[in-house]
Amino acid sequence: MRTVRRMLYAEIVKAVTFVAVAFLSLFFFFDFVSEIARADDKGYTALHAALRCLLLQPGHLYELAPIAVLIGSIYALASFAQSSEFTILRTGGLGPGRALAALAGLGAAFALFTFVLGDYLAPLSEARVAEFKASFRGSYKLERAGAWLKDRRLTEDGERSYSVNIASASGGELRGVRIFEFDTDGRLRKRIAAESGQVGERGLWRLADARTTEWDTLDADGQALVRETRHANLGWQSTLDADVVAAAVLPLATMSTLDLLRYVRHLAENDQASQRYEIQFWKRALYPFACLVMIALALPFAYLHARSGGISLKVFGGIMLGISFVLLNNVASHVGQLGNWTPWIVASAPSAFYLVLSMAAFSWLVRYR
Repeated sequence: MRTVRRMLYAEIVKAVTFVAVAFLSLFFFFDFVSEIARADDKGYTALHAALRCLLLQPGHLYELAPIAVLIGSIYALASFAQSSEFTILRTGGLGPGRALAALAGLGAAFALFTFVLGDYLAPLSEARVAEFKASFRGSYKLERAGAWLKDRRLTEDGERSYSVNIASASGGELRGVRIFEFDTDGRLRKRIAAESGQVGERGLWRLADARTTEWDTLDADGQALVRETRHANLGWQSTLDADVVAAAVLPLATMSTLDLLRYVRHLAENDQASQRYEIQFWKRALYPFACLVMIALALPFAYLHARSGGISLKVFGGIMLGISFVLLNNVASHVGQLGNWTPWIVASAPSAFYLVLSMAAFSWLVRYR
C-alpha cells in the first residue's frame, strides 16, 4: 500500500503543482497588465508593478488552492484510468474504501498547506501590498467616512463610551484622528481631534497636534461651558490595541483567523455589527477543508473508463466544477450577509454540498459502473 500511495501522491502533486503554476502565471499577467497602466504615476514604474503583482501571488494561490487540487487530481486519476493502471490497482485489492482513505491523507496535507498559506503567508503579503500602495498614494484608502471604532472604559465618574474615527492611515501612523467621549447618559463630554497618532503598547495612543474640546461644567443658565485646549503631544489610554486598530483600517485579506476572532469579539463587546467579519472568520477557518472535498470529488473520475470521455473532457469538467464552487462560495457569503444567516452555516454550506455530491457520485460509480 505504501508503494501505491507513493505513486498516487507523486502524480497528483506534480499535476496540482503544474495547474497552480499555470493559474498563477495567468493571474500575474492580468495583474501586471492592469498595474502597468499606472506606470509613471508619482514614480510608479514597471518594476514596482511587477513587485506588487508578485506580492499578490500568495493570496491568489490561497484562493485557487482547492481548484488546483481538484483539476490536478482529476488529471492524474483520469490518466491512471485511461492507461488502465487504476484498473490494475483495483484488481490488486485497492477497494473504494482504501482508495478514499489513501487520498484522504494527501487531502489533509493540501489542507494543512492551505491553512498555513492563508493564515500566515497571504496576510503578510497582503499587508505588504497595502503598505506598498500607501507609499505611492500617501495613505491607505478607507471608506469616505473613514474607519470607526468603539471603546468603553470605567472612570471615577462612571462608565464612559468612546467613538473613534480615523480618516486614513499610512504605515503605522494614523491620520485625522477624532475621539468622541460620552457619559453614562449619552451626552457628549469631550472631543479630541489630532492630525496624526500612533497606537503604542497596552493601548496607549500617542496623538500629535491634538485639540481637546470639553463640555464639563454648566453656567448659571444651565448651558454647557466649552473649554478648548491644544497639545503638541497627547497620550490617550484605551483598550483599543494596535491589532484591533489594524483590523479596522487594513483590508480583510490581511487578517489571520486569530485576528478575525479577536476583532469579532471586540465588535460583540461594543454592540457593533459583526456579521461580515464572522462570515469571513468561518470561511477562513473552514476553507482549507475544501481541499479534502476536492480530493473526494476527483476520485470518481478514476472509475470512469476511457470510453466515457478523454482526459481533456474530464479536465474541462473539473474546471467547471471548480468555477461553480468558487461562484457558490462567494454568492453564499453575500447572500448570508444580506439575510443575516448563521455565519458558520454560510461558510460551510458550499463545501458540504460538494462533499455530498462527491460521495453520491462515488457511490453510484462504484455500485453501478
